[in-house]
Amino acid sequence: MEAIEQANRAAVGRMLEADPVLIDVVPACEAIPALADGRKILHAGPPIEWDRMCGPMRGAIAGIAVFEGWSAGLDEATAMAAEGAFEFHPNHHFGAVGPMTGMTTRSQPVMVVENRTFANRAYCTVNEGLGKVMRFGGNDAQVLKRLAWLRDVAGPLLAKALRECGGIPLKSLIARGLSMGDEMHQRNVACSGLLLRELAPALARTSQDVQLLAELLSFMGGNDQFFLNVGMATGKAIMDPVRGIECSSIVTAMSRNGTDFGIRVSGTGDTWFIAPVEMPEGLYFPGFTETDSNPDMGDSTIVETIGLGGFAMGAAPAVAGFVGAGAASEAGNYTRAMTEIGYGENPEWTIPALDYLGVPTGIDIRLVVETGIAPTINTGIAHKEPGIGQIGAGVVRAPMDCFKQALRAFADEMGVSGQ
Repeated sequence: MEAIEQANRAAVGRMLEADPVLIDVVPACEAIPALADGRKILHAGPPIEWDRMCGPMRGAIAGIAVFEGWSAGLDEATAMAAEGAFEFHPNHHFGAVGPMTGMTTRSQPVMVVENRTFANRAYCTVNEGLGKVMRFGGNDAQVLKRLAWLRDVAGPLLAKALRECGGIPLKSLIARGLSMGDEMHQRNVACSGLLLRELAPALARTSQDVQLLAELLSFMGGNDQFFLNVGMATGKAIMDPVRGIECSSIVTAMSRNGTDFGIRVSGTGDTWFIAPVEMPEGLYFPGFTETDSNPDMGDSTIVETIGLGGFAMGAAPAVAGFVGAGAASEAGNYTRAMTEIGYGENPEWTIPALDYLGVPTGIDIRLVVETGIAPTINTGIAHKEPGIGQIGAGVVRAPMDCFKQALRAFADEMGVSGQ
């Protein structure tokens, strides 16, 4: 139908016209005023209640409750959560995204990405680094100490630098990262370094305490995944203006919470289409196997929604082996397969190894169902028990049932049910 084609051209046009800029770091309650009152916890994925949450999600909730001062200890926090003491909401309902468990609460610093073309903003917490971290369900004293440092030291220093330099445009930075071997989900080495290079002069000009500055530079320089959260906020800022375009079959969000996988589609508004989340396949750290792993989780699939991550695997052959996706030479095949379900390609985000093919852009639910090709997602793997953290990395497919549900609902909207 021509109406669908026009709507999808408009949707992908908005994606390509986006101008995401990292402009600030602020307490979450300033970016999201709803967090200022009560005990609200934003999480990754579609809506879910405590009794259906996976182990890592429960562990992170207990930890963040202690961090926010709502509870004196993890056991008490767990009991409070079971009794309904906290409000749970998806990050996506508040213009935010969060990796893995996705915890976002009032006092955490969030990075602010502004889409200057459409004047909307998106938010994501600062990446914690590697090892035992809350995004993978870690919640011990070391994890909470790091969160306090991000709140009290890193966040304010980054905020001053970003305000002083007027923000950092991200579109060109991502383009360069793709040419340097990043795909912006499991590999962010280049973009993390490029971002640090952009920020360092402003950090030096605005930081009065040399020791604190050295701590921050060391943290960023040693955290190859620092850019992941920036890329996620970029994805959210790009996709939010695509929501609600009548007759459009383009996916505006993909997300998972360790129990469910959900997608949203432009033409059906903010409705979630949900199916059981799948288990990732990949490589495990020494001492762990697939029997220890939790089903996939996190809002980080927003990067696949804009054509990065698994869709840009051809740019990052080093990732293919790391996530168990096969030989490095096979990386391009993942990107080529995703072109089958993308409405178009992004001429500004190209992959040199694939003759400068633009990354597949605009996941079309019609093409997913027609071809039977589900989106490929690069992902980390968390231990299924709370408090342990990351145990590997791999690849997972979005469940096809989400797209079938969405297509049926979309057909109803279009008045073509049964055809």
